[in-house]
Amino acid sequence: MLRIVGLLILALTLMAVLVVGVLSWQINRLGSQDLAQPADAIVILGARVNADGSPSSDLLSRTFHGIDLYNAGLAPVVICAGGAGGDRLSAGAVACRYAAEELGLPADNALFAQEGNAWTTADEAAKVSSIMRANGWRSAILVSHPLHLFRAKWLFEREGIEVYTSPTNTNLRRIFPPLRAWYSLREAGGVLLTAAQDLPFVDRLLTWLSDRVYG
Repeated sequence: MLRIVGLLILALTLMAVLVVGVLSWQINRLGSQDLAQPADAIVILGARVNADGSPSSDLLSRTFHGIDLYNAGLAPVVICAGGAGGDRLSAGAVACRYAAEELGLPADNALFAQEGNAWTTADEAAKVSSIMRANGWRSAILVSHPLHLFRAKWLFEREGIEVYTSPTNTNLRRIFPPLRAWYSLREAGGVLLTAAQDLPFVDRLLTWLSDRVYG
């Protein structure tokens, strides 16, 4: 009996490793491709804001890239999604909008999804999709860090949005390998936990992780 239990645990462990490994590979693969094409909107996903209220380097790189796509004529409007700052305020959207306007984006072509404070990528997907539905928009170019896009794409597609991903110019090969592996595993875990959130204990675990690990 103990042998059977041991084999079962081993099989489940190997299966989990395989699933996470495949997901991590897909995360890196998608993050290395720019799939931008004409869409109804460009969505710049939020990132951390510095304690003084200025955009972090990650948020700036997302904003620069999003405005480049706008200037290339790929979408008529830019939506800046929320993101937590050092004071836990959803200042990402405000900082993004400010930076976008500094780069010449007309105010009438900039929207920001900040209502209610979007703490996580799932929150961003829900709020942005609500704005898009209200305007009759169905497709979006998602702009974010390369390793964030797989999970973000999946969450936005769950909200009924047709998604094209476009990563920032972050060079994945220059990320310290253990750190890159951690980011990949983190994103893979986020996908699996969100997919399993209907299970009673997973919902509580996901809430805990959302506060401490995922954004």
